[in-house]
Amino acid sequence: MPRDPRLAAPIMCLTQDGLGLSHPEQARRLCASGAKLIQLRMKAAPFTDWLAVAREVAGICRASGTTLIVNDSVEIALGSGADGVHLGGKDGDWRDARRRLGSTRIVGGSINFPQDALRAVESGCLDYVGVGPLRYTPTKSDLSPVLGFEGARGLIAALGDIPAWVIGGIVPRDLAELHRAGAAGVAVSSFLYREEKIAENFRALAEAWPV
Repeated sequence: MPRDPRLAAPIMCLTQDGLGLSHPEQARRLCASGAKLIQLRMKAAPFTDWLAVAREVAGICRASGTTLIVNDSVEIALGSGADGVHLGGKDGDWRDARRRLGSTRIVGGSINFPQDALRAVESGCLDYVGVGPLRYTPTKSDLSPVLGFEGARGLIAALGDIPAWVIGGIVPRDLAELHRAGAAGVAVSSFLYREEKIAENFRALAEAWPV
């Protein structure tokens, strides 16, 4: 499966609830830092608020040529004009999302176990998958069993030619090994916002990914 050119960036930047920065401000700072792939990750927000934020973030990303993926909701992806959606195991059917979003938008899904990888391959509709968690992360309340590098490597291999972004407690020193494991990239949240040094943290990740 040829990779969608909108997924060329190896660093997928996830926005995060509970920061001193709003999601739009996070997106502005990420785009200004050079991010080209952002996932809007809002949990438990009322639909109307979520949609309004998604529309604002979509405009910010569009202005900088950055791909925007919305976590959890096909409806928000459609209503905001985002480039696509990311669905976890409990967030909806991947094939149904593809049907509703059509062939021009991105559909990604999360996998945590070998049977998930098989389901992803058999679905025939995913542009990429998120593999994880690599290690414990406090940003997810219903964390699946930690994979470690060996577990992540096994799931990436099981996916065949579906590009995989590894997630879960990622820091720059992990990137070379994940690249060797066959990952197309990494999805990062917590590290990006440490000490609110978004530009420096993003640059550390970008420079750590092997060219």
